[in-house]
Amino acid sequence: MATAYGPYGPGSEPRRGLVPPALRAPFEGRVRREFLYLVISLPVSLLTFTYAVVMLSLGAGLLITFLGVPVLGAALAGCRGIGVVERARARALLGLEVAEPEPVRAAGGKRGPVSWVGALLKSGTSWRHVLYALLHLPWAIFAFTVAIVFATYGWGFATYPLWRWVFPSYIDQPGIELFGDDERGRHFYLDTPFEVAAACVLGVLVLLATPWVMRALTSVDRLLVSGLLGPSRLATRVWELESDRGTVVDTAAADLRRIERDLHDGAQARLVALAMDLGLAKEKLDEDPQAAARMVDEAHGEVKLALQELRDLARGIHPAILTDRGLGPALSALAARCTVPVTVTVDLPQRPAPAIEGIAYFTVSELLQNISKHSAAHTADLDVWRAEGRVMLRVGDDGRGGATTSAGGSGLAGLAERIEAVDGVLIVHSPPGGPTSVTVELPWR
Repeated sequence: MATAYGPYGPGSEPRRGLVPPALRAPFEGRVRREFLYLVISLPVSLLTFTYAVVMLSLGAGLLITFLGVPVLGAALAGCRGIGVVERARARALLGLEVAEPEPVRAAGGKRGPVSWVGALLKSGTSWRHVLYALLHLPWAIFAFTVAIVFATYGWGFATYPLWRWVFPSYIDQPGIELFGDDERGRHFYLDTPFEVAAACVLGVLVLLATPWVMRALTSVDRLLVSGLLGPSRLATRVWELESDRGTVVDTAAADLRRIERDLHDGAQARLVALAMDLGLAKEKLDEDPQAAARMVDEAHGEVKLALQELRDLARGIHPAILTDRGLGPALSALAARCTVPVTVTVDLPQRPAPAIEGIAYFTVSELLQNISKHSAAHTADLDVWRAEGRVMLRVGDDGRGGATTSAGGSGLAGLAERIEAVDGVLIVHSPPGGPTSVTVELPWR
């Protein structure tokens, strides 16, 4: 993963001022940093290319002995160290953030220098660092030449009227000589006012083009650094899956604790009290039948409450209406229990995967609970539709707004993490004063 600054500095938007951006661009700090990056790239690439070629050649030549493999391992380790320097240089001068590549891990968790060298030789990331060291030199030579030419000629011609006096005073010629043929006695100098003005205009045009040339040249460097020195797509995906697996495990554990707490504090407590009441009623059945009958009636009421709590708990685990009738009727029933009037629109040509239905149901359930508890809204709306193989949910209200996925955002932060665990996306638009709109995108399967 890589991010970069915008075209006029460390941000996506240029600073506004009296001078147009095109005229201000040659003097921006971004141009100076990119020029410095291109100039430094040449000596750095010379060193890295030399190191890579010498170490690889030495290691390949020594493969007939036991020293070849350790030398190749040292070459790969050195190239990975070069990658650290290059990522830091790109971060400091280009504003390019490139994640650290995956570490070297020996197969089977083995430890020791032999296993580590073997893991280095099998690591595709290490060989991509070597490829960067070899490919960067020819590009650095080209980019260095172009950058120096544009910067030198741009500033030189743009300021030519200021230093033209040097030629007649010290070099004994009227100006810059563009063409000279001593045999035929032909010489062309920039010495007339028109020629001096034309050279100045040409220099200004080159200066105005310089920022875009620098950006084009460093764009290639950005691609090289992010493509060859960053983590591979497979490694990034593995890291995302590991993170998502942790989120799913934590969510499942929290749900199990919630179910256990609800059973212990709710239905279980009522059933224990019911058993005690029925025991007392049994003892009073012969002595005081009327009191026993009253206790049985109370126990009957406790049974109804316990059954209701068990139904609510079962609905919280997986509602039966969702399994039997699908997402549309389940969401309509859910909206009917919300304290705020909710308009429901469901447009799904067919049912998505059962797991996605469950995630969509509980996502809407939590969003509607947030509306009931925190929004102070008068009306809300719920839209569900399918778009390009994805389930789209949008829950909106006319409340006071201010909802956020940051810490303390009414549970939205945890909800966003659970949605991301299944490759989903949650987007919140809730300016202070409202209205609030939460859009959720889930995979169809």
